[in-house]
Amino acid sequence: MGQTPRVSAIAWTAAVSLSAWLWLLLCQGFFWRTDVRLPPRREPGEWPPVCVVVPARDEAAVLPASLPALLAQDYPGRAEVFLVDDGSCDGTAELARELARRHRGLPLTVDSPGEPPAGWTGKLWAVRHGIGLARARGPEYLLLTDADIAHAPDSLRHLVAAARTGGFDVVSQMARLRVESRWERLVVPAFVYFFAQLYPFRRIGRRGARTAAAAGGCVLLRAETAERARIPDAIRHAVIDDVALARAVKAGGGHVWLGLADRVDSVRPYPGLRDLWRMVSRSAYAQLRHNPFVLAGTVLGLALVYLVPPLALLAGLALGDPAASALGGAAWLVMTGTYVPMLRHYRQPLWLAPLLPFTAFLYLLMTVDSAVQHQRGRGAAWKGRTYPRPDAMADEG
Repeated sequence: MGQTPRVSAIAWTAAVSLSAWLWLLLCQGFFWRTDVRLPPRREPGEWPPVCVVVPARDEAAVLPASLPALLAQDYPGRAEVFLVDDGSCDGTAELARELARRHRGLPLTVDSPGEPPAGWTGKLWAVRHGIGLARARGPEYLLLTDADIAHAPDSLRHLVAAARTGGFDVVSQMARLRVESRWERLVVPAFVYFFAQLYPFRRIGRRGARTAAAAGGCVLLRAETAERARIPDAIRHAVIDDVALARAVKAGGGHVWLGLADRVDSVRPYPGLRDLWRMVSRSAYAQLRHNPFVLAGTVLGLALVYLVPPLALLAGLALGDPAASALGGAAWLVMTGTYVPMLRHYRQPLWLAPLLPFTAFLYLLMTVDSAVQHQRGRGAAWKGRTYPRPDAMADEG
């Protein structure tokens, strides 16, 4: 009688990786699909008043490409913009006023709250000040949008119509990030892909679902909901403020919707790997709740899911292990297939899809670097400010 061939450790590991990919493909909210766009909507008979709050710190380089588009919103109801200058040193406030004079459109108020007190991030302190200014106008909705976001002329109109029609407390769109440089093409679509994998958009919009997230660049928030959820006070120390906002709204019974945007674009450039590295690493360890055990599990998970398939394929071919190469190749093929829709959304060549393991390896290194920087006291650094862990801020308070 012939003996049953022994299955190598490499093949077993590749089999586990393939099983993980089949689960992600079918059971993780179909995260890889890119068809979650603004839900069906009808225009209301009477358009509610809206106030737009734009926190801005040293944004003079991007304001000429973003603020005029925001002021040019074709909104049938009453709307105005509040740009809150968060201690800029590059003339952001003066440029904003000049752009408003030059382009006109929606009324613009520019103000500054001063330096944030202990326990607050600068952005959320600016948002708090902007919401305070807006509250005097009695808006039904607040649009929280970043200074680097360029909105199509009908953006506000569609957001409000979607919120009214679907009864949403939050309608958020993941702005299309800039993809022009070589590193942007390699890293940016993967950033959105990984975000959707962590927070499947379909689950977020489902009533009663626990998954909660928003995209901070474009968040339409019902003013009454913001007051009830104590936003932003309840999340004042959050580095990943958009996810924290969505969780606070859902915790209070609110209904949140998040999807991909077609005509809401970020104009901020990330031309080099260093720029993208800083963007990811500043908040990656905060995403893991500053927990070294969660970090270790994340590193192992990334390695198993993204690195094992190509390594198993190559090792199987080199060692004459057909089971390892077949299982690794199958896992890599499923991975590649799930990435194709995101590349199409970003209008990028499909030959980038098989390179996802390399991009995932970069993200793994960025995550580890984020933890190292936090241990050195330089974590969550952004535009001249460094924020400690939330528990450290609580101890200071």
